[in-house]
Amino acid sequence: MKKDENSPPKFESLSDAHRAFGFPKPLHPLISLISDRSERLEITRPKGRHVLNFYKISYRPKFSGKLKYGQDYYDFDEGGLLFAAPNQIVGGNSEEDEVDCSQVTLLIHPDFLLNYPLAKKIKQYGFFSYAANEALHLSENEKATIMSIFKIIEDELNSRIDDFSQDIVISQIELLLNYANRFYKRQFITRKSVSSGLLQELEEILNQYFGDEKSLSQGTPTVQYLSEHLNISPSYLSDMLRSLTGQNAQQHIHNRLIEKAKEQLSTTGLSVSEIAYQLGFEHPQSFSKLFKTKTNFSPLEFRRSFN
Repeated sequence: MKKDENSPPKFESLSDAHRAFGFPKPLHPLISLISDRSERLEITRPKGRHVLNFYKISYRPKFSGKLKYGQDYYDFDEGGLLFAAPNQIVGGNSEEDEVDCSQVTLLIHPDFLLNYPLAKKIKQYGFFSYAANEALHLSENEKATIMSIFKIIEDELNSRIDDFSQDIVISQIELLLNYANRFYKRQFITRKSVSSGLLQELEEILNQYFGDEKSLSQGTPTVQYLSEHLNISPSYLSDMLRSLTGQNAQQHIHNRLIEKAKEQLSTTGLSVSEIAYQLGFEHPQSFSKLFKTKTNFSPLEFRRSFN
């Protein structure tokens, strides 16, 4: 475990994490599954935030209070799945964050996936970058599916390791991730009214951004800026927008920039450079390139079409 004064402790190996959390030494150096079926121990949790050098997937049977979803709350409060990627800061500073009430926790070192397609594919699952308040809430049937996969992994790790063990475990991990992907899509759909509210709020934030001319001092709006004002993570914002509009957050921002540019080109006498500057572009060439990509016209060609 590495630690300096200005950063949270980092657990480089599963053995480091098991030791810090008071669990027995992992059976495998690169993967472990800890469940409430395991031997119960007196556990001392590391206080505050920490960083893991591996993937973490955990099922928490209940959360303290209702979880927020943007500016609203989940209608499921019995628990759900939490995901974290290597080198993400996890945990918190509050007392309740120091108590890990997970029923099942799966830890996977990236090296366990080497030489398998999943080593690359796992990075494409956006939910590893979601915040804790964007956990996957499961129905009873969904929970049963996920728990059955955890059980297969647990049984395989507790059995005698042979030439097929890694293949089987990795196939189960991929199955779990694919189900999580499906269930998150369901979550977006079942909370479409909440997501639509977030979309409306997003539009208001962008309108205010351009209306207050923040682009003059802060540049073009960023996905990070929008996600912070919506109280959701950038990855969740993009996935939520994809479910509603088919476009991610960056594409949504680009579309709004083009709308504002068309408005300026058709109703003002401002030069292309002046319009680019007003919209937050540092270089007019970058604005012209984006406009051409989105409309198949250069800014001047578009302006001429109105004369």
